[in-house]
Amino acid sequence: MAILSKDEAQAILTKVLSYSKADECEVTLNGTTGGNVRSARNAISTSGAVDNVSLAVESRFGKRSGVATCNEFDEATLRRCVQRAEEIARLAPESPEYVPLLGAQKYLAPSPATFAAATANITPDYRAQQTAASMKLCEQKKLSSAGFLNDQAGFVAKRNSKGLEAYQQATNLEYSVTVRTPDGTGSGYATADYNDAGKFDAARLTQIAADKASASVGAKAIEPGKYTVILEPAALVANTDASLLAALMGALDARNADEGRSFLSKKGGGNKKGEKLFDERVTIYSDPLNAEIPTLTFSGDGRPQQKMTWIEKGVVKNLYTTRFWAQKAGIPDIPRPSGWIMEGGPQSVQDMIKGTEKGILVTRLWYIRPVDPQTLLYTGLTRDGTFYIENGKIKHPVKNFRFNESPIIMLNNLEAIGKPQRVGGNLVPPLKIRDFTFTSLSDAV
Repeated sequence: MAILSKDEAQAILTKVLSYSKADECEVTLNGTTGGNVRSARNAISTSGAVDNVSLAVESRFGKRSGVATCNEFDEATLRRCVQRAEEIARLAPESPEYVPLLGAQKYLAPSPATFAAATANITPDYRAQQTAASMKLCEQKKLSSAGFLNDQAGFVAKRNSKGLEAYQQATNLEYSVTVRTPDGTGSGYATADYNDAGKFDAARLTQIAADKASASVGAKAIEPGKYTVILEPAALVANTDASLLAALMGALDARNADEGRSFLSKKGGGNKKGEKLFDERVTIYSDPLNAEIPTLTFSGDGRPQQKMTWIEKGVVKNLYTTRFWAQKAGIPDIPRPSGWIMEGGPQSVQDMIKGTEKGILVTRLWYIRPVDPQTLLYTGLTRDGTFYIENGKIKHPVKNFRFNESPIIMLNNLEAIGKPQRVGGNLVPPLKIRDFTFTSLSDAV
């Protein structure tokens, strides 16, 4: 039942709304089917599957609201779910940030690339075959791998008493693999995600990680300090952890800026929208119809997602906001994007290495934590392949570092921008940065 058609989903939502006695009511169906395989030491350790459809009912009486959920769809359960939401709403305090539900909206026609049959039709055998190919490659090279493959297909459907109606299907596959040498001194990492599983090749990604692992044996300690670095896309955006560019995009919030909690806040009030804060080569935008990272054409609260420029030639062009803050502040009502694209150039990582006299290549950053939200200063560690570059070539691996850096400073110290790659549902180029701050050495591999 996990993938309902638009007509099937809207029929359920229409029925649920007919039970409502609230002033306003909005109902949402989420359906997901998929599975995962986790491996460690070249052996599958766990596998799992999900197949579920859940309903959320939000009922409102004046400025009071309540939410109830269920995942059974007989009439008695649906009626009880609506009643429970209404009971909660009557007991809830009034919301000081209440805004009425949206009425009917006009959405972009979804990109056909958002949903791929190849991903929706993945079987346990497929997951096992891809994982086996990864493990076999490592066994042949006498390396040890740990990987995680997760795929899902699903839909979201919304309807409310004001006339809003939305529906879209989507698929996604994510894979990450860490490869280590037998003595544990060399480590490599690779990750990728796709809407279309037809583009996925676990062995190809594992080969990248295996090469990094073999090359990182015998790492030498060099002094911490400020270095020119080449940050691969996986070092800039992480699937499961905080990351420097994700931190930047997460800070483009109008309310935080207006209320003085952001690097975009101005002393005395207001924000820095319209100001040039980054290198002029920095342009970041979102587009739900982008062929490589297509996303839903509506946000979680039902607002339409449009193509939107966030930073253009170093200038902050737009900030996202909640509906409440947009109305209170009298600013454009722009939802947060679900994926974004940073424009780049034609260079590959290898091209960047060839053009570097002295520097450090960073495969990945991890354990990234905020230090100062108003300057976006973050700290973290390099991991899984860090290399010293000299005269356009990788000379030797180096021990890992702790870093202290802000994406604001980083994007003002740009030397080169490479070709964007998909990572974590975004398109991110490798970046060559001068004066990146490493504060100490780390024993992490």
